[in-house]
Amino acid sequence: MANVPFIDLQHEWKEQEADIQEAIHRVLQNGTYILGEEVRKLEEEIAAVSGAGYGIGVGNGTDALVLHLYALGVGPGDEVITSPFTFFATAEAIQQVEAVPVFADVRSDTFNLDAEDVARRITPRTKAILPVHLFGQMADMTAIAQLAKRYQLYVLEDACQAIGAQWEGHGPGALSHGASFSFFPTKNLGTCGDGGMIVVNDPELAERLRRLRVHGSRRKYHHDEIGWNSRLDELHAAILRVKLQRLDVWNEQRRAVAAIYNDLLNDLPLSVPHVDKRALPVYHLYTIQAERRDELHAYLRDRGIGCGVYYPVPLYRQRALRKLDYKPEHYPHAEALVRNSLSLPIFPGMSREQAETVGAFIRQFYEGS
Repeated sequence: MANVPFIDLQHEWKEQEADIQEAIHRVLQNGTYILGEEVRKLEEEIAAVSGAGYGIGVGNGTDALVLHLYALGVGPGDEVITSPFTFFATAEAIQQVEAVPVFADVRSDTFNLDAEDVARRITPRTKAILPVHLFGQMADMTAIAQLAKRYQLYVLEDACQAIGAQWEGHGPGALSHGASFSFFPTKNLGTCGDGGMIVVNDPELAERLRRLRVHGSRRKYHHDEIGWNSRLDELHAAILRVKLQRLDVWNEQRRAVAAIYNDLLNDLPLSVPHVDKRALPVYHLYTIQAERRDELHAYLRDRGIGCGVYYPVPLYRQRALRKLDYKPEHYPHAEALVRNSLSLPIFPGMSREQAETVGAFIRQFYEGS
């Protein structure tokens, strides 16, 4: 029986335990717990990583998507084109502002939005495109930006799995109307709870987002509009600032594990993740497309190998969205991924031996023990 976890969060903690404890102590000693210096500095640091002008810390990645849509004026009756093969929050955020999620199929190689199918879904009601940089590889921002310019649409990037990723040398938010990040504990940059951030280039949009996250208020007890209570707190910001110092190293470690998998698996009846030559991925997940996926999943799990199915149900087949009445046959690539995709263990600090153990069991499954 092997013991390779799907993810090991303890490695990050142990690697920076003293610095994280010092950061927490600093916040507790200061006595400012909401929207203080730690949040302000983290906002600047994340904006610098992304290449955008401004960062706005919020309560979580979902709130980041909702506030960003709302601040741009996306609302009732507007259509937002997005991916059906992602976590539910992407479509949920569109519904939260009473807009309509319109799904375009994904590419079979990168799992990201297919710009050609996006073009086919544009109507006079389309107001925005919301690409998801799935599993840590950015979508084709060149093609998406061209579509947005042609049809005068907003582009909002769901980069919750892609902090540190690049497209033609640019990070999420640099080539669009902004991007949303999640700091959920399992993300490439995660805190010890929930947290999120929006990065934008427009100073007026940044100011409105700062207002919206605190009840629509610019100064205490004076409210210019209806807003939210969605603020990244100082403790999480302090922890994230420490961990941010290791983000590039940790993402490189993920790429190293992915390279090992690529070498071990490339001759088996499965497809390893395709990387567009214009992209620098960060491998939030390492996801293969495998023949006999469910059997392989059970085989690995029974032998102590952590793995997961991301995602078992496309968004158009979620009960909460059935009233939209989308047809599965219109999304052949998403349907295939739902049947065939399997995510393997990958995390900072994962050893070559652990990766080789995973590869050996997969080979054993396909070639017979």
